[in-house]
Amino acid sequence: MTQRVLIAADKFKGSLTAVQVAERVTAGLRRVVPAVEVAALPVADGGDGTVDAAVASGFERREVRVAGPLGHEVSAAFALCDGTAVVEMAEASGLQRLPKGVFAPLTASTYGSGELLRAALDAGARTIVFGVGGSATTDGGAGMLSALGARFLDADGEPVPPGGGGLDELATADLSGLDPRFADVELVLASDVDNPLTGPKGAPAVYGPQKGASPDDVASLDSALAHYAKVLEEAIGPRAAEYAASPGAGAAGGIGYGALLLGARFRAGIEVMLDVLGFAEALERVDLVITGEGSLDEQTLHGKAPAGVAAAARAADKEVVAVCGRLALPPEALGRAGIRRAYALTEIEPDVAKCITDAGPILERVAEQIARDFLT
Repeated sequence: MTQRVLIAADKFKGSLTAVQVAERVTAGLRRVVPAVEVAALPVADGGDGTVDAAVASGFERREVRVAGPLGHEVSAAFALCDGTAVVEMAEASGLQRLPKGVFAPLTASTYGSGELLRAALDAGARTIVFGVGGSATTDGGAGMLSALGARFLDADGEPVPPGGGGLDELATADLSGLDPRFADVELVLASDVDNPLTGPKGAPAVYGPQKGASPDDVASLDSALAHYAKVLEEAIGPRAAEYAASPGAGAAGGIGYGALLLGARFRAGIEVMLDVLGFAEALERVDLVITGEGSLDEQTLHGKAPAGVAAAARAADKEVVAVCGRLALPPEALGRAGIRRAYALTEIEPDVAKCITDAGPILERVAEQIARDFLT
């Protein structure tokens, strides 16, 4: 009987895109079992690579020019299919949009992400999946809201400077000019983190250092975002404070908070993307699911793509194995997540640097082993 495999893996960050992971695994499987039927469904959890995953599943890629995190114009993409748009904030406001070695924790803005959302509306989207992660920003979504018609003014009635640092000068907030089309659109905030906006588990404290923020910067940003939420509470009432404390508000430097202010509904990024990509239908036709990402570790178990894929596959009584660059989870943790076995590149090539530079060929050898273990 012909065996059928579904490859639903995320990217190996810094080495392979999710599409390339699927291609390499397919090549390795077919080297051992030429007749195997393989379906590829590259996945993402809302962070960088989310638009690529949607395009690989049949969405149309749309390119637009928007402001990058430092204000310079960049070319960014969203994906569109049958009235549903997949918008990835990292396309406009991600760390990859900064020059190499440059960080701007206090001044990087999400303005371009707002422009990207507006482009999706202009294209006729009735549902927008807003994937957030990989941001260069910690501005609470103020830049995004500004691009969509909000006004954030200082005591002199002038717009506050871009970035989270400028929010400490905020005196008044006016959301009355926000694009009215959001009232008629389903906006889904898709993220793999559930942090609140501020505090010890908030956006500046947890993620600021990854964006170049010093301890002083973190304190300044936390204070500025708390002030921002307070001014918004004065403008629109208690829901501004409720949103600031809500799960997902702190996602991607607080852009989650801005999305909640737009009326977004927060959902785990991988769950949203599996729905959008048609994972359940693809699952019905296969015997084995192969998922994975660059590092399988404790973070994987908290909303990352492989855990979401494994949970959905286990619910459908399908066997799941994982591929990864590096494995930092014991077998019992993998088992609880629904993963029968994980195969790491480092099992074949102990040199981590080679695993990063030669990930493709090594992954093909890993896939050959999976074929021998599960398909022969």
